[in-house]
Amino acid sequence: MIIDLLSREHRNIEKLLLVLERELGVLERGERPDYEVVWAVICYFKVYPEVYHHPQEDMVFKKLRARDPAAAAVIGDLADEHRKGAQRLRRVVQAVESVLRDPDVPRRTVDDMIRDFIAHGRRHIAMEERDFFPAAVKALQPQDWVEIASTLRDRKDPLFSERVEERFDAVRKHILQLEQEAEAERGWPGR
Repeated sequence: MIIDLLSREHRNIEKLLLVLERELGVLERGERPDYEVVWAVICYFKVYPEVYHHPQEDMVFKKLRARDPAAAAVIGDLADEHRKGAQRLRRVVQAVESVLRDPDVPRRTVDDMIRDFIAHGRRHIAMEERDFFPAAVKALQPQDWVEIASTLRDRKDPLFSERVEERFDAVRKHILQLEQEAEAERGWPGR
């Protein structure tokens, strides 16, 4: 089901937000974060959520608004939320580009922008999981889901599919390392 795919993508996005957060922790310790990993995460956000994930959510929301205007009103203007998220992403892109060009750029500014991006991303995902997805599952009819599915383009997630694009190798390795560390902290056996 489409909602299952969108939820899985949310979990993947959360992993990337965690990678960004961990890199900011490196900065707080007075060390230099791996800006190449940060850049790759940002590139992923430009490539996948903006081009595939959000437009699909917007289609589901359009159907929800037609089927249950009251539920849609509670959620608000989802397309505007996505536009604001894209604007935040553009600001982060510009900030990280400036750090990559000039190592003397004040890191606190970049840190604040990335933290803002992470916080808004998490709030947005929480709202969609809590309010939007359940409302859509309840209100949309089978023909709505078929119509939405028919508009999907063939898409391969460049980071979370079987074949990872080379430019995302460092991020994938970083995510695997974070998962191993989390398992070790919980006392779970490694993979």
